[in-house]
Amino acid sequence: MSDGPEQASEQPSSGRLPEILRGRLALPVICAPMFIVSGPELVIAQCLSGVVGSFPALNARPAELLDVWLTQIAQALAQARAADPAKKIAPFAVNQIVHASNDRLAQDVETCVRHRVPIIITSLRAPDAVIRPVHAYGGVVFHDVTNVRHAEKALEAGVDGLILVCAGAGGHAGTLSPFALVGEIRRFYDGPLILSGAITSGAAILAAQAMGADLAYMGTRFIATREANAVPAYKDMIAGSAASDIVYTPYFTGVPGNYLTPSIRAAGLDPDALPVRDKTAMNFGSGSVKAWRDVWGAGQGVGTIADAPATADLVARLAREYAAARARMGGVSAEYAGEAAP
Repeated sequence: MSDGPEQASEQPSSGRLPEILRGRLALPVICAPMFIVSGPELVIAQCLSGVVGSFPALNARPAELLDVWLTQIAQALAQARAADPAKKIAPFAVNQIVHASNDRLAQDVETCVRHRVPIIITSLRAPDAVIRPVHAYGGVVFHDVTNVRHAEKALEAGVDGLILVCAGAGGHAGTLSPFALVGEIRRFYDGPLILSGAITSGAAILAAQAMGADLAYMGTRFIATREANAVPAYKDMIAGSAASDIVYTPYFTGVPGNYLTPSIRAAGLDPDALPVRDKTAMNFGSGSVKAWRDVWGAGQGVGTIADAPATADLVARLAREYAAARARMGGVSAEYAGEAAP
């Protein structure tokens, strides 16, 4: 914690990152855990490309499958590191929904602790019960937040970093502009910030860092990849949609989120006339049916996505875009580097 924005802005971005991430990333990116879509194949491809791959623990059904997935991912990454020690291979993360309706939480956390999962991403409630066992083996905990109050509660619980889920992000997104939320949180917090919200290009990754974040959080762009566990129609809809095709509604889970309107219509619903549901409708139990099987989540960045390449090819493209944006901004900033005109 810092005393104000001046102190927070002095520390270099890389210096704020946990040791587990330093020197292991090809790009400053964490790939968001996506219901149904994120599985071992996608996570392994992401990590081998040098960006953090992640998946929700609840994607492994039944619960016993989580042990299998963690073993598969850890072994694949260990073999790759042994084969090429110089290659930047990122660690992986598992998302835990810390909500009373998640009756698998204790079991899934125990499984992750046993496997010493490097990064745990928590969401939907301050993760007090998760932090102690994860910190005990040296793991780190990043927590999803959509506003300052949630950020303060997560920091009080002892998280290692904040994921700011801003307007335009896929799934359970917030409503605040990233300019507003990053700026307010940087006034009192100088630790790791990961920024989410319509980030689909290398230039947008750089913009997140310029704004004050350390890493970008990318989900929707990785739905349309070869390794993603999404049906072809979902990937095609991502590639064929625009920001105007996204609707923000709490109808499907009780928590406001962004969804593709064509998938809502295909499910026989009117996206312009969905009933209002509140948080009492939230259910993340092991027996629940996830909305994302037939009604598909996506962020407002869909309008910049036109293909579904292999993950390695996508990350290589993002790296080229990131380098080009840095070079371009170097020239732009040089133009204004002198003294201001009187």
